[in-house]
Amino acid sequence: MNTGQSLITIAAMMLLSVLVLRINSTILNTDQVVQDSKFGLLATSMATSMIEEATNKAFDANTDSQNVTSLSQLTPPSKLGPDSGEIYPDFDDVDDYNGYSRIDSSMPSAVFKISCSVAYVSSASPNTVSTTATWNKKITVTISSISMQDTVRMSTIFSYWYFR
Repeated sequence: MNTGQSLITIAAMMLLSVLVLRINSTILNTDQVVQDSKFGLLATSMATSMIEEATNKAFDANTDSQNVTSLSQLTPPSKLGPDSGEIYPDFDDVDDYNGYSRIDSSMPSAVFKISCSVAYVSSASPNTVSTTATWNKKITVTISSISMQDTVRMSTIFSYWYFR
């Protein structure tokens, strides 16, 4: 083999090495995207389930067995959260989820931290927390994990309607 052929062989080996490294890098990046999508989908599902669970509860502790016709009959904003003796999963109204958090390790691939907050909001400005009771409560569910790059945060607004 002469020098020219040796140089062509070395160049071909270097090109092959670069090509193999690029393919491996692409595969690893694709795996990361798939994992992020999987965890994001799981977190979204968990947040949706938590919101749907809260949807099945009464609007307020005072509305589960009677009708409320005045804002003064609702739980004050400073008292939002579970009543004494109430523990998850036996919450009876939406605001019991305020301050609730837990670690969910039921998934084999990741550990998720679930936390909830509930606040009164006005219908004119649903992203602003109200310091007084209103007919609207906003629950925000936050899901995070060290396995995810982003935090999933979902919220919905519950309103109290009374028909005579």
